[in-house]
Amino acid sequence: MNWKILAGSLLVVALLFFFFFRNKDGGAASELLVKPQHGKFQIEIVTTGELEAKSSVDVLGPTGLRSIQIYQINIDDIVPEGSLVNKSDYIATLDNSQLIEQIKNRQNELEQSISEYTQVKLDTALELRAARDELINLEYAVEEKKLVLDQSTYEPPATIKQANIDLDKAKRELEQARSNYLLKYDKAVAQMQEAAAELADDQNSLDFLNRMMQQLRIIAPEAGMVIYARDWNGKKRTTGSQLNTWQPVVATLPDLTTMVSKTYINEVDIRKVKNGQPVNIGLDAFPDKKLEGTVIEVANVGEQKPNSDSKVFEVAIEIHDKDTTLRPAMTTSNRIIAEVIENAVFIPLESLFNQGDSITYVIKKNGLGYTKQQVITGPSNDNQIVIEQGVDPDDQLLLSYPTELEDKDITVLTASP
Repeated sequence: MNWKILAGSLLVVALLFFFFFRNKDGGAASELLVKPQHGKFQIEIVTTGELEAKSSVDVLGPTGLRSIQIYQINIDDIVPEGSLVNKSDYIATLDNSQLIEQIKNRQNELEQSISEYTQVKLDTALELRAARDELINLEYAVEEKKLVLDQSTYEPPATIKQANIDLDKAKRELEQARSNYLLKYDKAVAQMQEAAAELADDQNSLDFLNRMMQQLRIIAPEAGMVIYARDWNGKKRTTGSQLNTWQPVVATLPDLTTMVSKTYINEVDIRKVKNGQPVNIGLDAFPDKKLEGTVIEVANVGEQKPNSDSKVFEVAIEIHDKDTTLRPAMTTSNRIIAEVIENAVFIPLESLFNQGDSITYVIKKNGLGYTKQQVITGPSNDNQIVIEQGVDPDDQLLLSYPTELEDKDITVLTASP
């Protein structure tokens, strides 16, 4: 039994001796180690987005409201969002109070114009009738003067001369009356045209207002699913919302056969995003469903979102899969594959350390101890980074920094000849 006790004691001493000297050199025996990975390295940009149709038909309010000085109008009623409608089905009703007031005023003006038109018509008719009667009387007067002249053949010369003068005077009065009649006729025509134009203008205005009134009942231009339009601040236009007549979109009818995910990328990552890059897409509503897509549009100008200090750029991702479960406004998780590097050596970001701003290094396991090794890094993603020089696939690296190695020198890479 004594030899067993002795052997056990020696083993304990040996283990204590081993761990003492090992920790004395590296001070990191209890730290987690990781081996570099070798193979395909993907640089991904992860962002959330919202589904919308690639193309859609806008459901518009009346486009002529601004011509009658109506610049904002309320939505009195609208069908629930997501409703399926056929062409010409009811969608919404706009407030008609402003139009009703204008129609009443225009009806009063039209009635006044009708009255004025009738009055002008009667006045001109009476005036022209009197002028025509005068012409007839003057024509009779000329005939009478001719008879007097004919019957004065055997009268004294003075009588004959007087008869000629009377005839000429009658003819002159007839010609003047005819000229005056033509002027009166032209004047009457102008007055009638002016009255008729004013009447037609009032009638056309009333007809236009009535058409606007009919257009306040919004119907579907095409079949589809009703999706509420949004204001500049992102708020949906629903019952009680105010519609700006410069942007009279009440709702949209999306084409659900081709969907896109609209997302926003921060200004730091946007330089990595380009048209044509593949995207892996997930749906929050269906966690098990995986979709594929492609970046089809990258905004050139950034914008600032509310409650945010950073600028973001809008990016559109077209979804390749045809899926009847996809609906507008569903939230997506997008993994944009910005770059793929074949045969890369890469490590976790936790294994990379810095000395000031000049040297980047890793901590390698070296026998019973550890070595600080300078590395040259390449592209990175959210979790890993490519190492171009300084690490081999068989190395073992620390995942955290041990304070015991604070004063240990860094092995610097030698420059290539």
